[in-house]
Amino acid sequence: MTKVEKQVTEQASVLEAVRKTGSGKVKVAVSDIDGVLRGKYLHTDKFFSAVEGGFGFCDVVFGWDVGDQPYDNAYMTGWHLGFPDAMVRLDLATYRNVPWDNNVPFFLGNFVKQDGSPYPLCPRQVLKKVLARAEKMGFGVKVGCEYEFFNFRETPESWHAKNGVNPTPLTEGMFGYSLLRVNANRDYFNALMDEMAKFRIPIEGLHTETGPGVYEAAILFDDALEAADRAVLFKTAAKEIGARFGIMPTFMAKWHPKYPGCSGHVHQSLTDGKKNLFHDPKGRYGGMSKLFESYLAGQLAYLMEFGPMFWPTINSYKRLVDGFWAPVKPCWGIDNRTASFRVLPGSPKSTRIETRCPGADMNAYLAVAASIAAGLAGVEKNMKLTAEPVLGDSKGGAEKVVRAPRTLIETTRIFHASKLARDWFGPDFVDHYAATREWEWRQWLDAVTDWEMKRYFEII
Repeated sequence: MTKVEKQVTEQASVLEAVRKTGSGKVKVAVSDIDGVLRGKYLHTDKFFSAVEGGFGFCDVVFGWDVGDQPYDNAYMTGWHLGFPDAMVRLDLATYRNVPWDNNVPFFLGNFVKQDGSPYPLCPRQVLKKVLARAEKMGFGVKVGCEYEFFNFRETPESWHAKNGVNPTPLTEGMFGYSLLRVNANRDYFNALMDEMAKFRIPIEGLHTETGPGVYEAAILFDDALEAADRAVLFKTAAKEIGARFGIMPTFMAKWHPKYPGCSGHVHQSLTDGKKNLFHDPKGRYGGMSKLFESYLAGQLAYLMEFGPMFWPTINSYKRLVDGFWAPVKPCWGIDNRTASFRVLPGSPKSTRIETRCPGADMNAYLAVAASIAAGLAGVEKNMKLTAEPVLGDSKGGAEKVVRAPRTLIETTRIFHASKLARDWFGPDFVDHYAATREWEWRQWLDAVTDWEMKRYFEII
């Protein structure tokens, strides 16, 4: 069977599965620039039509921020263009049924231009662009994502009534890996494990972290695109499942200065389709191949150039505090959880790199794309790994390494000027994404915070 014949057979199988559900509707979604899923229900007749010819989706999803405020500095979408429909093509390989929504069929889509070519602002297309380049280099990419996220006894209504302050934690105290805290909310915990699996998001491990009501979920690894799909879907799925129990999860990078922030770790390895190319039993540092060393060297070299793709919000940088687990310097270590890049040498199956820079507020498509692009840039340039692994925390051996910037505008300016970012992600995406991050920064500049009121209102 040829590749085309296989695709036709698989498409027919998916469409037949949708018909057999007997559902009168299909749920579809796309990722906006911040990784927030935007979607709708389609009548099944409309769905089958969309499979053939695509369907229109207002391009405002790339022209506004997380608060639905239109950008004033975007050129590919905006008031000046009238926010027309962009074309979406559904990816039938993403077919799922939503177990907490009467098993309605569900699909993710890609934005495309009228000629069918990738729409440059679509985060999923940005990742696919990187993966296509990896394939031309002869590599497949395996990825596994992890999230830390705090959970609160809140609803949108209760949170609004509190004016967005003082959320009530799901549980109290600092109690990592606690069976007691899990048992206190076992119905929610079990629903996350069981319903995510039915939704094709298999969770490899789920446990409490250190902090009131915080969990960590490790999502089972797969091909990079499927892994990123799972990571993007996990956030929305957790929120929808949590709402049933009166629980509100948050993936903010840092919700409170007293507690560690929330990470979004990205595990990666390269394959030729048969074996893990990062593993070499004769390699340095317990089994790193030369290819692995070049990949790591690329990540060390280009972390700062891709910063906003790891740290996309104002709040992202509140997490980058010394001594709070989040790595603050582009350094690496062997099984070192305080380093930006944790190398896990081991068996031919498990050897990998864990990029620990991103926060849980990441858009997984962009963070995965940035991680892979930085690594493969190192491979393309045949970069040598000259930096030694750090020992203990990120200060032990990394004293001369420049720390990450502490503000979104700093990383955005570096990203916008990066020739490497334009090479890997395309100039339209770089210009637009930088503009959206600059907008986000300006909204922060205009805001008057609780901190300012408490500090200055009475005294000054």
